[in-house]
Amino acid sequence: MQANKHWKSNFLLLITALIWGFSFVAQRMGMEYMQPFTFNGVRFTVGALSLLPVVLLLRARQEKSTRAPVFCKAGFWGGFFLGTALFLGASLQQVGLLYTTAGKAGFITGLYVIIVPLLGLFWKQRTNWSIWVGALLAAMGMFLLSVTEDFSISKGDLLVLCSALFWATHVQLIARFSKRYDVLLLSLYQFFFCALFSFAVAINWETIVFENILAAKIPIFVTGVLSVGVAYTLQTVAQKDAHPAHAAILLSLESVFAVLGGWLFLNEILSLRAFAGCLFMLTGMLISQLFAAKRNHALL
Repeated sequence: MQANKHWKSNFLLLITALIWGFSFVAQRMGMEYMQPFTFNGVRFTVGALSLLPVVLLLRARQEKSTRAPVFCKAGFWGGFFLGTALFLGASLQQVGLLYTTAGKAGFITGLYVIIVPLLGLFWKQRTNWSIWVGALLAAMGMFLLSVTEDFSISKGDLLVLCSALFWATHVQLIARFSKRYDVLLLSLYQFFFCALFSFAVAINWETIVFENILAAKIPIFVTGVLSVGVAYTLQTVAQKDAHPAHAAILLSLESVFAVLGGWLFLNEILSLRAFAGCLFMLTGMLISQLFAAKRNHALL
């Protein structure tokens, strides 16, 4: 029975990584119909609305005495700060996708798994040796993937790299606020705040055309309903029974699926140098997560 649970969890995590990886393709396709902040505003609104039934269903199954209050100070400020970090990360990533490929964006974004524990040093969190080895390999891979022979880096790659810093900040904030408030409600509120901030920028700096939003229904469905609503829920369910090391490996495959999706749907081709960079980065991400997860599991 336990083995079946692990197989089920691993399968759900693989589906999660698949959805997140191919979402980079959908995000890039969405730019054919509308501008970055409009696209983010719409997809996070759709994502929040798709997550709402899940939240309501789970709350209905909880005892009233154990339910977190829907409106409270901790929930509001938690959602605000998480939504701000999410907005900055998503905005930089989405604008970066205008100037780089979906595959490269997937690998560069994946660097957040290494940045998270490095940021933890500011809060005196212990860092495993594997993090430093992984960071070194990832840095070498980043150089091969994005830095040209004349030592310049494209604007798109640089923006996505900056977004990885905010994704890592977002993870650290979740670790802090999730101890004070319900995780799913926090997710719901942060999506709404992110959508609100995105629309605020879009209204002032972009032209919102309703017909273009309807035309982008497929990219919006993939990035809103599947990436936000479905994938987040699958990850939450799967990690209840998944081994930490297995979860880290499977979720890291998001980067591989991003490259595969870019090749299949956008005809993106990586040079030999860029492909080598991807291998270095993936190896660094796996090492940083695998050995750290094994160490934490052994300490339990």
